Amino acid sequence: MARLQRLLRSGLVLAVLCLTLFLSTVPAWAMGGQILPLNEPAPAFTLPTNDGKGQLSLSDLRGKWVVLYFYPKDFTPGCTLEAQRFQRDLAKYQVKNTMVVGVSADSVNTHAEFCNAEGLKFPLLADEDGSVSKAYGSWMGYLSMRHTFIIDPDGVLRERMVKVAPAVHSTEVLGRLAELQSA
Repeated sequence: MARLQRLLRSGLVLAVLCLTLFLSTVPAWAMGGQILPLNEPAPAFTLPTNDGKGQLSLSDLRGKWVVLYFYPKDFTPGCTLEAQRFQRDLAKYQVKNTMVVGVSADSVNTHAEFCNAEGLKFPLLADEDGSVSKAYGSWMGYLSMRHTFIIDPDGVLRERMVKVAPAVHSTEVLGRLAELQSA
């Protein structure tokens, strides 16, 4: 009986892993998300920040470039690595007049703990109902998908990046940002 339970548990784990892998390869539009057109105004948003004291709106960031990155969950290996890389490169973004902003469905409290644990000095926004993730075509059932959007100082969407690799993503974003700023 114990062997059967172990087999069933391992089969369930395998099924969940396969489903996760499959869903990570499905484009957002196939799951009800939308493909946002480039060179159009980015969807407006206002969400609570990890500091628990206020909210951040896209309109607050006018005059700056914005790297708006969506990620599934605080404290998971890929999301931690991605956040660490953005933090490592934060001075390079600041020189480019660029604000890095992370978004996930985690709570303000979880974001605060994550920022404290990882020494993050950029805001994480709590999109607990997924409304902003949905507006950006970056929602999968109950969590945000790993997508990044580059928004120019006028609030216009200039780039979207999907299926990103956390270990090299910040470097890729910096490269694309340099191209966009020099165009």
